Order: sequence, then structure tokens, then C-alpha cells
Amino acid sequence: MQHPPKGLSVDSITPRSRPGSSGIAETAATSTELSTLLADAAALPIRDIRTIDRQRVLIVAPHPDDETLGCGGAIALLADKGYDLQVLVISDGTGSHPNSQTHPAPVLESIRSQETIAALGILGVDPASITFLQLKDGAIPTITAPEFHAAKLLCRNYLQVIEPDTIFLPWRLDPHPDHRATWQLIQAAILSLEMMPQVIEYPIWDWDISQQTTADLSHITGWRLDIQSVLIQKTQALESYRSQLGQLIDDDPHGFCLTAEMLVNFTRPWEVYFEEMI
Repeated sequence: MQHPPKGLSVDSITPRSRPGSSGIAETAATSTELSTLLADAAALPIRDIRTIDRQRVLIVAPHPDDETLGCGGAIALLADKGYDLQVLVISDGTGSHPNSQTHPAPVLESIRSQETIAALGILGVDPASITFLQLKDGAIPTITAPEFHAAKLLCRNYLQVIEPDTIFLPWRLDPHPDHRATWQLIQAAILSLEMMPQVIEYPIWDWDISQQTTADLSHITGWRLDIQSVLIQKTQALESYRSQLGQLIDDDPHGFCLTAEMLVNFTRPWEVYFEEMI
């Protein structure tokens, strides 16, 4: 999770996804309701983890730590119930402290991957189930970039091997370009394979109302997952990311740091998710 630049355009891919059938009334967002939806997220309906009834689950993170921030509770609950969990981290995470002399990119990449393994271990994920794609942090290609096709093939080959039933992705309109590019890559790979997984999207930077993107969201439904029983696990997992909490790198005053204000959005007893309504 690195801070996104502002004023970005949104590239779109028509998703092919199949939401799970929970039998619970949902709340739909319209083009003017996203800020209201997140501002009053506590009013969204609650789902039980058991409504995700397909066992092969993939969590996709743009950066090392996004998986724990956005989905840490879901990961812990799914792991506890014996789901087949895989985690794919798209970028190398080296963009958080670009001016550090003590932690140049190769060192930071290693540290951030180790932090991810430690955090996911606390949540119940085996290191063998974690894959680091190692695309350049801050430069994950969007659909209009010449590198998009090659990156899509990497994602396609990965999906073809693990064949997930359910995929957790960053929210398609997240203000961070790496997050939107991650959604585009995985959606393009899904389409090329003619897969029909349940796709569940999680917000990260969207909690900052000033950065939210306005769009037609009438086809999107929002819901919450109760993670009270694993909240301590999630909090402990987040503490593994010392490089992102200002506890490790002290020679880059402009480096990224997860502030207490940011973490409030990710340490509630529930997590927020969005799905496409078919």
C-alpha cells in the first residue's frame, strides 16, 4: 500500500464474474453513493464467511500488505475453516521508500516479502501458498500500457494452474493506479480463460473520501464480513509490516507510513466488500 497520485483516469474492462448466492438482502451503490456508502459502512448487511461456499480461494494484492489490510480477517476465517487459500502479490513493494540509502530496492523487496510471509503465517497461510509476481511497484501496467499483455499472460498462466473458485481483488476504482491495474490484469486473465469465479472486491484507498472516483455503481452491491473472532490475529498480522509502520526505515523522511488514522479503517470488527450484480 503506497499513497496514490491524484487526478487519474479510469480504464475499464467488462468483468465476467459470478457472485455467490448468500440469500441476504444487499445494498446497491449508485453513481453518487460511494462516499455515502463507505461513510455509513456500518449499515451494510453482514455476511457469514460460510456464504463463500467454494473452496479454492485466491487473494490478490497489488502491494505486500494490501492482502492483510483489506482481507486479513477473511483470510484468517477461511484458513481456520480449511479452505484452499492462495495469495498472489503483484508488485515488488519497492516504491514505499525510494530515497532510503540503507534500504535500496533489492533490500526492501526482500524485507517486504518476508513481512508478507510473516503476516500471512499469523493468518494461517502456508508460505508455499504465497506467490510474488514482482512487477515494478508504481508501474503495474494498465490496459493501455504496452507491457499489459505480457503481465496479463503471467497472471493468466498463474490462474490456469491454481483454478480459483473465488478471487478477492482490489476495488476496480481504487484511487491508486497499481490497484486499478491489478484489477484490470486479473479481469483480463479471467476473460481470456473463460473462467467464471466469484469475484469479491475490497477497498483500500477509497476510505479517503477526497480521493474516491465517481462512476455508475448501480450494478455493484456492498456487504460486510464479521471478523470480530479473528480481529486480534489481523492486528498482529498488520504489526508484521514494520517497514510500512515507520519502525524500520528512518533515512527517507518522505517514505510511506501507515498512520493510525489509516489503520482505523482496517482494524474494525468487520471488513467491507463489493461484488458485481449479474
